[in-house]
Amino acid sequence: MSTSPPVSSSAPEGRGRAWLQDSIELLASMRFAIALLTLICIASVIGTVVKQGEPFNNYVNQFGPFWAEVFNQFGLYTVYSAGWFLTILAFLVLSTSLCIARNTPKILADLRSFKENVRENSLRAFHHHAEGALALDRAATLQRISDLLGQKGWQAKAQVRDGGTMVAARAGRVNKLGYIAAHSAIVLICLGGLFDGDLIVRLQMWLGGKTSYNGGGFIKDVPEQHRLAPSNPTFRGNLLVPEGGRAGTALLTQSDGVVLQDLPFDVELKKFIVEYYNTGMPKLFASQIVVHDRDTGQATAATVKVNEPFIHRGIAIYQSSFDDGGSTVTLKGLPIRGTGQPFKVSGVIGSSSQLSNGAQKFSLEFTGLKVINVENLGAGSSAQTDVRKVDLTDTLNKHMGSGAPNAKDKTLRNVGPAITYKLRDASGQAREFHNYMVPMVLDGQSVFIAGVRDSSAESFRYLRIPADDQGAIDGWARLRSALNDAQMREQAARRYAAMATPPDKPEMAEQLRVTSLRALLLFAGEEKAVEGPATDVAPGGLMALSQFVERNVPEAERSRIAEVLLRVLNGSLFELNQLARERAGLAVLEANEASRQFMTQAVMSLSDSFFYPAPVMFQLDGFEQVQASVFQVARAPGKTLVYLGAVLLIIGVFAMLYVRERRLWIWLSDTPGGTEGTESASNPSTAGTRVLMALSTPRRSLDADAEFETLRAHLLGAPTPNAAGDTTP
Repeated sequence: MSTSPPVSSSAPEGRGRAWLQDSIELLASMRFAIALLTLICIASVIGTVVKQGEPFNNYVNQFGPFWAEVFNQFGLYTVYSAGWFLTILAFLVLSTSLCIARNTPKILADLRSFKENVRENSLRAFHHHAEGALALDRAATLQRISDLLGQKGWQAKAQVRDGGTMVAARAGRVNKLGYIAAHSAIVLICLGGLFDGDLIVRLQMWLGGKTSYNGGGFIKDVPEQHRLAPSNPTFRGNLLVPEGGRAGTALLTQSDGVVLQDLPFDVELKKFIVEYYNTGMPKLFASQIVVHDRDTGQATAATVKVNEPFIHRGIAIYQSSFDDGGSTVTLKGLPIRGTGQPFKVSGVIGSSSQLSNGAQKFSLEFTGLKVINVENLGAGSSAQTDVRKVDLTDTLNKHMGSGAPNAKDKTLRNVGPAITYKLRDASGQAREFHNYMVPMVLDGQSVFIAGVRDSSAESFRYLRIPADDQGAIDGWARLRSALNDAQMREQAARRYAAMATPPDKPEMAEQLRVTSLRALLLFAGEEKAVEGPATDVAPGGLMALSQFVERNVPEAERSRIAEVLLRVLNGSLFELNQLARERAGLAVLEANEASRQFMTQAVMSLSDSFFYPAPVMFQLDGFEQVQASVFQVARAPGKTLVYLGAVLLIIGVFAMLYVRERRLWIWLSDTPGGTEGTESASNPSTAGTRVLMALSTPRRSLDADAEFETLRAHLLGAPTPNAAGDTTP
């Protein structure tokens, strides 16, 4: 009969203790900490490559709907506040803390110990060891060694044994303390990051029922569930204050909206100051503020500059940037389609206005006013384009390009105010426009710059519009309107035919009139160059003429016919411009170089305007600026921990890299009757001391070799060659 062994009731408890011990060993291991640091480094790279805190639509445009949603689920757009990143950071704190707790007692015990119990025979096994004899008794030798080690900065302890004395010395023990300092620094910096990050705010949202707000309206009307109390221990948000106004609620950006942080004070902006260099680049941002404490009613005046914050009740107020505070602007609308007359519309930055163009309805959103604009107006190509000699293929590849030449030599200039606005159609589709108020000189030509882009993820594409003889955009607008007027096109064609007909060939007048009118019709988009889908047919401009030539002229004749057609178009548009000026009661243009330059650029910009994606262009006509200062307000209790951690990290790294821990053992034993080859050989009755020394270092190095040789020379004297050729002291 067999019997089963009894089952121990303590087995589950033992397995539980073993599991706990294994878990602690894993958390406290260096491999686990290195793995966590690697993950943090990868996350930091992601947070650097992917722009953080952008609107979700920007990521959709960049990555596409599918991957944008996938990346959003992993929190890659707010890496440093994502739950998984904070969890990794917390585990790194735990791992490093366990490592410190496990190793610190061993390190402290090692620092207190001189390890004087080392045996004599063990010293000969060290790489650095030497033996010799001195003509001094043991007491005198011990005193000599103690004095020498003290001068060299060693701490020593002597242990008297039967048959000799063991001297144990140590130096560079700060190296061990560097380990504790460096690991403690990691803990402090991570804790400071956790305290000053979104962790506390998220805990309040999870446990306190707070939610993000993504609506509109006044800040004072936002419900309480979207607000954090003034006693919130840590936060970092933005506060926008217009000149002459005051605000006391900061906005904390979240992935799905904002959370409002009520402050224990209001910030009133008296004046915002901007100083500029000669180039127009900003030199100084400063805000003259008054802080109104809500509890005491005390008003404190201060000046906040970049990198010079003002701290009130533990909350730092930083100068972050500046913005528009509700400036009033007046825009002049220039119709691009049809023969409509210019009109004006006014609004406040941040507001919108409704427009109607017959069946089309638009919403004009005033998004930004920038009074100072510094652009690179480096020397580009100064050669002017002659319409009569233009290569259509090369020209059409350049329409709606960059607003300024891409020059290597930078010439920074303030080009004056600019307005940014959006036109939103009835379906909600919006395009953004960026137009400068005054002309700038590019390639020797004074031009107005009008930019457009379909989304904020794109760069602006600019249309260059020549300034007229009065430095205004009105001349180009009159010409654009006249081009859309059938009656004026007919008159311009007759005038051109009368001017261009040779006196000896009057029969050519009608042919020139027909050619001129045909060129104007093609250029104005009133006559289609080819038949086909609308997407393949040029809407007008030089591209329409190019399609007409390619469709109707043999390849061998295209270059010559294109040159003739462009000459006719150029002359016809000149006459059309003269008619427009006469109708406006202005003097006709003289046929000089300035007129030629204006017409050259006008033809190019008129051609480009057919690709302008709006029926009207708005030019900044006047404004009344109201500036606003953007402050970053932060209560950061973890800042002290981070600073302390940074100091400890510097000390720890310096101690571990530049301070070498060394231990030295010296065994002293009596040598009765003297020793041959030593000072005692001349006096046999004098007893000497036999010395055996060894040096221990964590790593072998040339410095350790040199230090040991120096100690041996000072303790034992210079080595002398023996009969075998070796050197002995």
